[in-house]
Amino acid sequence: MDFWSQLQVMQPEMWMAGLAMVVLLAELMFQEKTVIALLSGVSVAVVAVVNLMTPSGAAFGNMFLSDGYALFFKYIFYISALLTIFISVRYLRVEDINHGEYYSLILFSTLGMMIMASAGDLIMLYLGLELMALSTYVLAGFRRSDPKSTEAALKYFMLGAFSSAILLYGISLVYSYAGTTIISDIAQKVKDPGFRGSGQLVLGVVFLIVAFGFKIAAVPFHMWAPDVYEGAPTPVTAFMSVGPKAAGFAVLTRVFIVGFGSASVDWQLILSVMAVLTMGVGNILALSQNNIKRMLAYSSIAHAGYALLGVIAATPEGVSSMMNYLFIYAFMNIGAFTVVILLNSKSSKGESLDDYEGLAKTHPVLSALMLVFMFSLTGIPPTAGFMGKFYVFQAAINAGYTWLVIIAVIFSAISAYFYLRVVMYMYMRDPKTTVELLPAPTETVAVFFMTMMVLYIGVLPSYFIQLARTSMSL
Repeated sequence: MDFWSQLQVMQPEMWMAGLAMVVLLAELMFQEKTVIALLSGVSVAVVAVVNLMTPSGAAFGNMFLSDGYALFFKYIFYISALLTIFISVRYLRVEDINHGEYYSLILFSTLGMMIMASAGDLIMLYLGLELMALSTYVLAGFRRSDPKSTEAALKYFMLGAFSSAILLYGISLVYSYAGTTIISDIAQKVKDPGFRGSGQLVLGVVFLIVAFGFKIAAVPFHMWAPDVYEGAPTPVTAFMSVGPKAAGFAVLTRVFIVGFGSASVDWQLILSVMAVLTMGVGNILALSQNNIKRMLAYSSIAHAGYALLGVIAATPEGVSSMMNYLFIYAFMNIGAFTVVILLNSKSSKGESLDDYEGLAKTHPVLSALMLVFMFSLTGIPPTAGFMGKFYVFQAAINAGYTWLVIIAVIFSAISAYFYLRVVMYMYMRDPKTTVELLPAPTETVAVFFMTMMVLYIGVLPSYFIQLARTSMSL
């Protein structure tokens, strides 16, 4: 391929970079920040359309890959970015942090995720990861006058920088033995029995697991998530819980199943232990949380454990079920955070469990929407969360990990306590105060759309799981 043909493969990324800079400059011209939000939403939609028209292929010596696998993840990123933009408009105004650079940071972070999903090279992967991470560090501390937000940004930055250093060291160890950072070339080297038993290569694999474990908030690398999720602005928390997590899974799966697939014994056992710990710690610590954002943070950790089952299976069925699970997770998790945002006002933050007491009597529609999201996160039919878990568990059983699925089902049953406790507060308690809902047209549209998607996928899941299977082109 000539230079211009290779650039054509990267069209969506170039469009996103250009539009993100346009949005950043637009902040100087428009006083009404809703215009910038609209421009940002249109930018994401334009890039999504461009992506559909971009030819598949590899560019720059397999450093950048445009395939069905990357495209599927990119649409998860587009959905999370677009929904985050929709649910941010009123929140930023209420919190008096309505600065235009917020939206450009969302776009730059999404660009980093896109590069990660298409990375066929470990260095390209690192560049995308840093672009994503630097943007989210700033977003986490966007409420500059709030000590909790500043603390969240500082913790995220310090631990994120440490994990990036571990990633680079892992890449250097892999490079020292394989002689390349191209993932497909590493796969050829790993097939050699002499390479597979190398101590430095095994150490490099362990370091990569640690770095990716931080990005997906898997135990024992989850310590940043509860404090950062609680302290960050709620729309940013919703964005971080879906986009960067999905990007982490995208690179984790490509690196280990493609790059180290023939050495699966070396990493599947480690990931199995991590999955059990992640499901256990996430679900058990969520039981004692009275802050909704912290509860959803531990919930997010637990859901990373469920999604890991698909990666551990290391089969096309397992990978596609993991992709489908993350697609579903975007709607149900951002939906739950949107309800928190809708309850946010000058008199109430909507973050305490007590804020939901008697909500069904004062705001029956909003409580019904929250009920749907809580049921879906629990995995109760006929919601999408049930179907997501069903396909992941089925793939793990077919791959011979029945014991792991039994543990996952037990922890999933435990999770019903803290999810349904929110429902109990809404429907079985009397309201102490009446929360006044402020006008929120974009948030209302977004939350109803997410509710419909959660119910639609729960009833008719076949199209979406088939789409994931078709896209699975590793």
